[in-house]
Amino acid sequence: MSAPFRFPRFFVTSPSPCPYLPGRLERKVFTELNGPHASELNDALGRIGFRRSQSVAYRPSCAGCSACVSVRVVADDFRANATQRKLIRRHSDLDISACKAWATDEQFDLLRRYLASRHPGGGMAGMDEGDYADMIEQSPVNSFVVEYREPSVDGRRGRLVGACLTDQQADGLSMIYSFFDAAHEDRPGLGNLIIIDHIRRARALGLPYVYLGYWVKGSDRMAYKTRYRPIEVLGPSGWTVMSDTDLTPTRLPALADELA
Repeated sequence: MSAPFRFPRFFVTSPSPCPYLPGRLERKVFTELNGPHASELNDALGRIGFRRSQSVAYRPSCAGCSACVSVRVVADDFRANATQRKLIRRHSDLDISACKAWATDEQFDLLRRYLASRHPGGGMAGMDEGDYADMIEQSPVNSFVVEYREPSVDGRRGRLVGACLTDQQADGLSMIYSFFDAAHEDRPGLGNLIIIDHIRRARALGLPYVYLGYWVKGSDRMAYKTRYRPIEVLGPSGWTVMSDTDLTPTRLPALADELA
């Protein structure tokens, strides 16, 4: 007889500066993923907008702000546009493989270069080898790492230029964290290619969605997620296909305005 399912206990973090919208504060609600039902719980929470980080599932719970919106690509209905097709052709020589969720020195070196180039002052900038190993290996669900390598030379594996930690959920692939060689002059658009590859993988596995995490209206750093259509957004009435109206910028009041 299986162990009885227990309703999870949820906790809320203290407010801290928002990394996406200046002058805002962020707060998260979270719960632990453990025990024999961790995968089922992660699947259920993923459908209502939670994300996984190691053995924790979390989602934004910010006072007076709902700018962070969960988004997922409808894999079967996605059709690459001309720019995306050109990108696919340009990187068609890459060696792409799914690996066990095991941290390597090569991955960590690539991550450090990616963070230095794209997120030098971000919360992950101080991550060391142990932190990275925890991020990759501490997973209570079905996780793997997809590696993107340049062609092999003389029988040796090609240089690692991209990687993505991915969860396989019941209804899709959840891209937990991707990173790549952002300074490679001959490999532009690697981040976009990684998303397109995950859409292909979801199709091959018979999974309907690719979860991209949170899209933040008004944040230029998150605008790339809207390039993959059709894409669904999670709102009060559930998941709906994003429309052009959803992309229209809206002014968020400053925190001082809210408290006035």
